[in-house]
This record gives sequence, structure tokens and C-alpha cells, in this order.
Amino acid sequence: MSAGFTFIGVPIDSVGRSGGTEHGPAKLRSLGLADVCGRDAGDLDVRIRGEERDPETGIVASPDVLATTVEIRSAVAAALVDGERPLLAGGCCTELPGALAAARDVLGRVGVAYLDGHLDLYDGVTSPTGEAADMPLSVALGFGPQAWVEACGGASVRADHVVPIGHRDPDELSTLEALRPSLGPGFRPVSRDDVEAEGAVAVAERVSKELEASAGHVWLHLDVDVLGDDVFPATDYLLPNGLDIDELVGLMHSFGRLPSLLGVSIGCYNPEKDPDDACGRALVDALGRSLTT
Repeated sequence: MSAGFTFIGVPIDSVGRSGGTEHGPAKLRSLGLADVCGRDAGDLDVRIRGEERDPETGIVASPDVLATTVEIRSAVAAALVDGERPLLAGGCCTELPGALAAARDVLGRVGVAYLDGHLDLYDGVTSPTGEAADMPLSVALGFGPQAWVEACGGASVRADHVVPIGHRDPDELSTLEALRPSLGPGFRPVSRDDVEAEGAVAVAERVSKELEASAGHVWLHLDVDVLGDDVFPATDYLLPNGLDIDELVGLMHSFGRLPSLLGVSIGCYNPEKDPDDACGRALVDALGRSLTT
């Protein structure tokens, strides 16, 4: 059964060299994700190349990151205008700011459920790596490197319309606290411990209703490192004590049933770390269980 999405491949890896997550779209397509979606629009002509941090933005391969964002923004806007629901198959989380900028361009406002083991609130100075995948939420909120925010046409979302779910990286907590005054009291991340305490389905039901009521439209983003490193080792920045597959399905299913769900993005699956395709197959199965009706 089709999920009623349009598969758009985004073959990028913010480390700035070939390989890794940029092979994710092709592998997920070969494992049947495009069939789950229902329509395959092919891959965008994007790549990120270069391993040096730009002195102005602090981003590795900054020109390609900005060009990729512009391309994604245009493609997602066109899909939304045509009444389609895009599913961006990354690639890495660098894909998200352009997608959210497009949603804002077309619809005015959008809420974001951000399923990720990290908060991704670094900027070009605070990021320990300079990789753009450290920064997507800060860019979407307008706090990231200025040139990248400008490529998005300014901030794409409000802090009280974004709910990170499943984060568990202690190294990011100081960045979160530094941004607290700017983020305001409406920014309420749901940590991995919170998910365990409340229950995945209960979290999803609550957050989906809140986002739909406050923002009107909802975008669902999944970084596969929200899963535990023992559950899904085919990603580059492994963290222990993450979600299991059933918890992930429980979270995504509530969002998948929302009439206001306008798009989905998936990032950070690295097929080079999945020699028997076990992780890729599990991911496609989880998405099929979550997004089809």
C-alpha cells in the first residue's frame, strides 16, 4: 500500500567527500522505499565536496552546502505547490533547512517533529566539526551561520513550533543552555529519558496534537541516530541508549496519520556501514509500517 509521498533523493554527506550517507538514497530506493512512497521523483543534482571549514561561515564545504539548500528549497516548494507530500531521502540532515524554508514559502508556517539523537543547535563557531549536519535546527531557527540562514530566506520556523524528540548527547547541553534565552519557554525538547518515562506513543500523540494545533502543518524529520547504536549501527555518529525500532514506529505512526503532515525527511543512514542491508531493510520496514494507512 502506498504512503502517498513523493520520494526525492538528496545524495549528500556533510563530511565533504564522496561516499557515506550520499549513497543512502540509492540504497533506500533499491530496498523499496520509493515503492512505499508511491512516486519516485529521482535524485536532486546535489553533492557536498571540500573538507575545509570556510573562515566566514565555519561550515565545511560551505559553497556546496548553500547551493544544495537552494536546490532543495526550490524542489520541495514545487512539490508542495503541486499538492504532493515530499519524502526527502538523504543523505544527511543538511537537507532540512531548505525543506523547511520551502514549507514556510508555500504555507507560511510549519511545525517540526525532530527525531534525532542530537539537538543540532550548533553554529559555525560552536560546532566541533564544522559539518553542516551539526547545525540544521539552528539554521531553521535563524541562529545558524548567517549566509546559510540567508539562503533559506531567514528563519523558517518558530522555536515553539519545533519539538526535538530522543536527544541524548550530553556534549550539546551547554549549547542548549546558552540559547535558552533566545529560544524561549516554548521550546521544550523531549529527551530519550523523557520518551522512556512517558512512552513513545504517548509522546507522539501529545506532540502531534500540539504541533497541529499551533502551527497548522507538520514536518517530520528522522535522523537514524535516534536509534541505539546496538539497534542501528549504520550511521556515522553512534550514541548508546537510543530508541528501539518499535519505539520509533510508535513515534512515527502518530505523525504519519496526521492530515496536516506535509512532508518527511530521513537522514544519516550510511550504507557503507550496512554490508548485509539489515539496517536499511529495517528502516524501510519501519517507515512502511508508520507512514502507510
